[in-house]
Amino acid sequence: AMAGGLEPHLAALRRELGGPAVLSVLVALIAVAITFLLWRFVQGRKSSRKAVLLLGLCDAGKTLLFARLLSGRYRDTQTSITDSSAVYRLSQDKSTNVTLIDLPGHESLRLQFLERFKAAARAIVFVVDSVAFQREVKDVAEFLYQVLVDSTVLRNAPALLIACNKQDVTMAKSAKLIQQQLEKELNTLRVTRSAAPTSLDGSATGGPAQLGKKGKDFDFSQLPMKVEFVECSARGSKGEEGEADLEALQKWLVKVA
Repeated sequence: AMAGGLEPHLAALRRELGGPAVLSVLVALIAVAITFLLWRFVQGRKSSRKAVLLLGLCDAGKTLLFARLLSGRYRDTQTSITDSSAVYRLSQDKSTNVTLIDLPGHESLRLQFLERFKAAARAIVFVVDSVAFQREVKDVAEFLYQVLVDSTVLRNAPALLIACNKQDVTMAKSAKLIQQQLEKELNTLRVTRSAAPTSLDGSATGGPAQLGKKGKDFDFSQLPMKVEFVECSARGSKGEEGEADLEALQKWLVKVA
């Protein structure tokens, strides 16, 4: 019925434009314009997300890592109770930069700060204490699970880096072992979570968020975002006087910018 109603208008338009060939060209141009506008909209949404969030438990080394990336210098840090942000230049070209945001890791604060900044996240660096990991693995997996089932994070799918920090310490666990243990713990968590999870703002997501693929053991390749693991040391092998070992992390930041 709608097509029939439009036909007289299309016929009149053909007469005005001098025939169906011109109308076809006009329709094609309109289609191209709409496609371009949609592409610009999608790209605009992505480019508006310029933040790289530093997440992790207390004492994982986020704040020292944040300071080292910005200044290269060591500094004494204490447990953060608020966020810190700064522009991080990825090259001499001043237009290539991201906003680093260091979020508190305390259990009573971390989700409310993540709620505030998650929509702006172009990428997430989840910092793990490689020395305390065996003791903290359940807490680490719990926090990571809450991040990964969040509806905004799932929709935007920011690149995710698990930064296995404190590799300067002899007892530090390797990135490979940390990945295997996290996959195992996250698999257990998704099985035991029978109640429908809620997003960080407390709204229901309409049923249990499926982490990974149903019927298969969880692994990070099943997520909508690209996940990578690196080993690093914000303190550095020579302690306070030496340089941090952040090369792999810096290369990743350049790649996701």
